[in-house]
Amino acid sequence: MEQASPKELILRSLKEKSSMKQDVFTNTVDVFAMLKTVVREVADELKEYQKVDKRIAIEFKDVNDYQFQIRVAGDTVIFYMHTNIFDFDKSHRIWKTSYVKEDNFRSFCGMIQIFNFLADSFKFNRVNDLGYLIGRVFLNKENHYFVEGKRQLGFLYTDFVNTVIDKTALKAIVESAILYCLNFDMYTPPFDSVKEVTVSDIQAVENSMQITTGKRLGFRFQADTDHIE
Repeated sequence: MEQASPKELILRSLKEKSSMKQDVFTNTVDVFAMLKTVVREVADELKEYQKVDKRIAIEFKDVNDYQFQIRVAGDTVIFYMHTNIFDFDKSHRIWKTSYVKEDNFRSFCGMIQIFNFLADSFKFNRVNDLGYLIGRVFLNKENHYFVEGKRQLGFLYTDFVNTVIDKTALKAIVESAILYCLNFDMYTPPFDSVKEVTVSDIQAVENSMQITTGKRLGFRFQADTDHIE
């Protein structure tokens, strides 16, 4: 059998892999647009609580084509769509499924990341404040999906083989993310970690609070358990 030329191999790769990645990217863009609509609707629903307590801020903000956010009380949840397509290491659990073994290209996924920040970090322009990745949504060319993340986000949405993403699934993911953030409280940092500040830090407070703040400042985020206290 005649060996394929480099040009033929390139064209085959473009046809099989590059076109497939474009399909995954298109799916991810469409799902991200759907997710934006869902988060906007969730924000509108939660605004009902402002009739009970006007001090509670609920706000949706569309940043750009690849990022939007929702503020719920003291938390800001940011949704960010990565523009690249990812595969997984062969040790990843999805490679143990017959679904992926039947078609290796099913393992290629787009990714939407979910971050949690303190709302005051943006309000007061505290650019040194810490945010945390709390979840990642992966979806493939057939819109099958799974979620990696903290607590509910890490164990409720793992059936990559059988589940296809839709508006109902997205709303459940959004509500799980918000619940996690509301239950992920800010702890005071160890005294010794903040006992020294510079003059410029204090002077900068007049315009922008520069002393770093985070929900778990002084601790590794990985130490946060799946137990809700």
